[in-house]
Amino acid sequence: MKMKKLPIGISDFKDIVTGNYYYVDKTLFIKEIIDSGDKILLIPRPRRFGKTLNLSMLGYFYDCCPETTPPGTQAPRPGDSNKSLFDSLAIRGAGQEYLDKMGKHPVIFLTFRLIKEQSWKSCRSKIKKLIQKEYGRHHYLLDSQILMPHERKYYQKIIALKGDEGDYENSLENLLIFLSRFYNERVVILIDEYDAPIHAGFNYGYFEDIINFMRNFLSGGLKDTDRYLEKSVLTGIMRIAKESIFSGLNNPGVYTLLASKFSNHFGFTEEEVKTMLEDFQVSDMYDQVQLWYNGYLFGGKVIYNPWSIINFLNDEEKKLKPYWINTSDNQIVDSLLSRGGTELKEDLEQLIRGESIEKAIEENIILKEVANREDLLWSFLLMGGYLKQTAERFDGVSEKTYYSLAIPNKEVRATYTGIIDRYFSTKIENKKLEIMLKALIDGDIKLFEKMLKMIVLAVFSYHDFGNEPEKVYHALVAGLLIWISNTHEVKSNRESGYGRYDIMIIPKDCTKIGYVIEFKSVDKDANETVETAVEAAMAQIEAKQYETELVERGIKHIKKLAIVFSGKEVFVR
Repeated sequence: MKMKKLPIGISDFKDIVTGNYYYVDKTLFIKEIIDSGDKILLIPRPRRFGKTLNLSMLGYFYDCCPETTPPGTQAPRPGDSNKSLFDSLAIRGAGQEYLDKMGKHPVIFLTFRLIKEQSWKSCRSKIKKLIQKEYGRHHYLLDSQILMPHERKYYQKIIALKGDEGDYENSLENLLIFLSRFYNERVVILIDEYDAPIHAGFNYGYFEDIINFMRNFLSGGLKDTDRYLEKSVLTGIMRIAKESIFSGLNNPGVYTLLASKFSNHFGFTEEEVKTMLEDFQVSDMYDQVQLWYNGYLFGGKVIYNPWSIINFLNDEEKKLKPYWINTSDNQIVDSLLSRGGTELKEDLEQLIRGESIEKAIEENIILKEVANREDLLWSFLLMGGYLKQTAERFDGVSEKTYYSLAIPNKEVRATYTGIIDRYFSTKIENKKLEIMLKALIDGDIKLFEKMLKMIVLAVFSYHDFGNEPEKVYHALVAGLLIWISNTHEVKSNRESGYGRYDIMIIPKDCTKIGYVIEFKSVDKDANETVETAVEAAMAQIEAKQYETELVERGIKHIKKLAIVFSGKEVFVR
């Protein structure tokens, strides 16, 4: 196994099998596809979880088309050239009824994963070239007798990039018919990352254009085509709903990461990861790898991020760091989380502390509404791999299913802290933040207060406080404390003693200082002063004995802080 190379960035099944690369056997995915009663399947998964590789594997298994055929010659059949790729893999032992499907069907394979253009003109151009390439792969059809004269002219227009928009919208349906006619067999259609250009359209302002194209393109090839179609498998990050992309299809089977079907075929299972770590002689790092890259639940099965595992094993120093996050375009996630209100920031604070939140989840994402509907944001984050579901509950009154959601692992947590970091870095000098946090850790409360005052002035306007100023200050301080999470445990709104404290800071080193923090706004309508507000906050800490948890943890040095504010003025005692 040590001789095996790791397939960094390689998603072609044949290249991996023939190139002496390490391959985690997912070929029983083929059996599940064949066994499925669905003719059209949509399987959304987060990016870099093996979608392209699995579709490539399906393509090599089914395909009776040759990879290259000299112009002027008939395409050979059946497709025996790829059968040897599966000789030592699990599908060989699945049964003869599955092997009979090998090399039997022509395949159309299109991957949209690289089409993320900033304009509709550029996007449309790339899509046309993608279609041109697939038509070119089957160029032998031009030399056959199965095309009628007008069909041959149409085919030549597609190849020459001279078709109009309607020609390309109809191209999937037409190629399906041509291949079925040539081989006298039903066709397998594989479409990878169908929603990549849709997300780009959402980001860059050509959403309606790409939705209209994809609706016509997909419905043309997949609607009422039973006589030509054997199976179609589509992958993406999520199901785009209510834009009528799939409205014309005959009941496609949709299997999101909440479904049990296909759950262990995308990403690595715990057993697969343990085997890989043993093969690469780093099994002693399993616990750390688990903290960094584990945590996903697909249909109830624990799944690891495959991109991160492969890159970790490929790293000579075996560094545990964010591999998946660093490859991503988090533009949508960043903008959605940054513009949220107080409630969203409180939810984020809770997630970053390692706790869960309960939200209703819709498996069908209405992408246009994500920016305005916070409830859809959680569905978007779950389907995109930024959250995991840990429990579910059906509410009979609302008839909605609620899921407990949490951040999957340390790698994904870096996304959330990065977003908060970018938000604060535009308003706060990093040096000021470092000084403030060091003052807190060292117990220098006067310096902590001075730096907090400067940060509040830089971050807030008077309009930020609304009717719940305590929540606003609470969210700010909790957000700033993220940067000490490696050395301190930060808790919020938890029970200790006889009540619920606002924030508790628990040092992982018991010899360091622990904190209980209570926030209090000055009620001017009740003629309250800063001093009386401080006294009230301190009295609450003492009466409720909030320090109980710190004492039970063995913390000897405990400071109780009242953070009192009046508008943008803040005082710490």
